[in-house]
Amino acid sequence: MNELLAKIKELNAALVADAEQQIEKGNKAAGTRARKASLELEKVLKEFRKASLEESKK
Repeated sequence: MNELLAKIKELNAALVADAEQQIEKGNKAAGTRARKASLELEKVLKEFRKASLEESKK
């Protein structure tokens, strides 16, 4: 779970940084990176939900 949480924090930071660059500077490449990070974040959040559910059953 700690590894998943660290990955969530990392991806969230990347998403926010790239989204801000896209909004503030119109950086299209940053927008692409933000979308990629959001997809990866979605996968990791799904893994976290599954792990969290398993932990709650113990």
